[in-house]
Amino acid sequence: MKLVDTSAWIESLRPSGDPDVRERVRSLLVQGDAAWCAMVRLELWNGARGEHEKGVLRDMEENLIELETAPAVWRLAFELARKARGAGHTIPPTDILIAACARHHKVAVEHADAHFLILEKIRG
Repeated sequence: MKLVDTSAWIESLRPSGDPDVRERVRSLLVQGDAAWCAMVRLELWNGARGEHEKGVLRDMEENLIELETAPAVWRLAFELARKARGAGHTIPPTDILIAACARHHKVAVEHADAHFLILEKIRG
């Protein structure tokens, strides 16, 4: 299972999206291994335009595994933020929370965002 980040969902849902990312997400969906978390849902709903996109999101809500953002995830996110800043990296809080959720649930993140490459190197 992988937590699919907003960046990968956007690439996979665009007809002109990165073909490699699209294929990785498609494969996760076919295998039933695609997951998301509340932060990813929020980001996608925030950017949804039109009834078609909203319908896709409603379908995703019914069919995707949602990883819980428990208090332990927030504690890990605070630690990751502190360590990233200490290492000189400015990373959006949304990415930190998503990475912390994935770590807490012991799954990898499928992404198309360089911030996750930085976060992978930070031990928390």
